[in-house]
Amino acid sequence: MDGEGFLCLWPRSWWQNLDPTVSRCLLSEGSREFPIGAFSGREGSDSAGRCGRHRAGVGATVVEESKVQIRALVNQAVVLLREQGFESARLEAELLMMHVTKFNKVQLLTHDLEELPALDETVYKALVDQRLQGTPIAYILGERDFWDLTLKVTPDTLIPRPDTEILVEKALTLIQCNHCRDVLDLGTGTGAIILALKHSAPEIRATAVDLSPNALAVAMENAQRYHLDVDFRCGSWFTPLLPEREGAKGFKPQFDLIVSNPPYIEEYDPHLQEGDVRFEPLSALVSGHDGLKDIRLIVHESRAFLRPNGYLMFEHGYNQGAAVRQLLEEVGFAQVETLRDYGQNERVTLGRALS
Repeated sequence: MDGEGFLCLWPRSWWQNLDPTVSRCLLSEGSREFPIGAFSGREGSDSAGRCGRHRAGVGATVVEESKVQIRALVNQAVVLLREQGFESARLEAELLMMHVTKFNKVQLLTHDLEELPALDETVYKALVDQRLQGTPIAYILGERDFWDLTLKVTPDTLIPRPDTEILVEKALTLIQCNHCRDVLDLGTGTGAIILALKHSAPEIRATAVDLSPNALAVAMENAQRYHLDVDFRCGSWFTPLLPEREGAKGFKPQFDLIVSNPPYIEEYDPHLQEGDVRFEPLSALVSGHDGLKDIRLIVHESRAFLRPNGYLMFEHGYNQGAAVRQLLEEVGFAQVETLRDYGQNERVTLGRALS
């Protein structure tokens, strides 16, 4: 059986999403060493892991099995990740192993003395190497938990972060206490905010906008996974909602609540060269010289799309609280307040349009 025939034994969705290096290894015929770079420290060595050797036999293909236990592989990965300064090394090593084996946490703990097949060992080491090179764990796994959802993520989308749940918590309070029925999410990305709101408050009418067709496709897939009805629009901020786009002269949709996690990082911020943001789409991160270009636009244009007593709420940088409060007050928003994230940084600001 050649490499392609071997891969046909696996679901197409599995092997098509492999790292290209792993795919080339698995598609090769005969015996071949797999270069596991940083994981072993000796590229191409016997200890670096192999693709299974396919030996011609009568009526069967023999695949050599690994002799390495799951626990040993995870512990090796933890050491390497810690050496590179990853704070959640144990968690990430286990998440990658659960991704390869399809085990949950309990299964991983109860099966950790089992030997991992050679093919899975090769894939695991390749994924660990991707992480060692800085690729965000969410992009490697292809998903991230947010609120009570597990969302698909891709390099076309920002990675949902726990601090954004502060916005969701406050938005749900407004929805419940002020009977906010129509909710708009600007720059939806994965759909994290609007899908969390719709999942927790199914009575709302949800609309979401994003400039990126690829990001919007991810959001739509996430909505379909949870059978959530959201009106997705492609375009820049409020543009897809303008009357000429609605097909009815003079008609402009009105909302009780507008939420957003817009770009808010200064274009020359040195943090853009650090951590996960190095791999995330720049257009979803950067907003002019002071990080407030898009927030200014949203604040000024939102009044035309808010019903009387409607709310605007958005995430911003830890040091932008005073500036965005001033913006909201200058435009005429009342009851302006800022919420702090889990690290006690000013993170989300909201205001109410009284007229």
